[in-house]
Amino acid sequence: MEPKWKQDLEYIALVEDLLEFEEVKKLNDYTQHYFTTRLEHSISVSYISYGIAKKRGLNVRAIARAGLLHDLFYYDWRITKFEEGSHAYVHPRMACENAKKLTELSELECDIIIKHMWLATVALPKYKESYIVTFVDKYCAVKEVTVPLTDKMKTSVKNAWARLKPATA
Repeated sequence: MEPKWKQDLEYIALVEDLLEFEEVKKLNDYTQHYFTTRLEHSISVSYISYGIAKKRGLNVRAIARAGLLHDLFYYDWRITKFEEGSHAYVHPRMACENAKKLTELSELECDIIIKHMWLATVALPKYKESYIVTFVDKYCAVKEVTVPLTDKMKTSVKNAWARLKPATA
């Protein structure tokens, strides 16, 4: 079944140029939250944020594009450490610099990307769109970890119950 975002022509029109860049496609090579790739995560954040922005009459172009580019970095965040600060501090700035190499970014788009780690950092978002991406990013991260684990647990419980059922004659 094709993902919903691929059927949304308005959304596709906003991000299709970005999805063609090898630098964006390369995100598919990195695991993000154990069960998803960084590209899958970025598209989820982008598309859900876009939907919220559309309902609220906010800047859908900026939120869709910045949401897609918010994690545009190429290292395993569980392993790589930086002297400049934590991953929560470093990767949004790195993502913004990487995004600027691909496309022109507005002040709003830069704020969305750089401030998406608010709550893990003290960089307070300036725009409503930045808050949306911040919270959608957290929502997606939790969902990307808990849904597969819950499904796995349900399967384990179901299999355990099946083993406990008495054999029928």
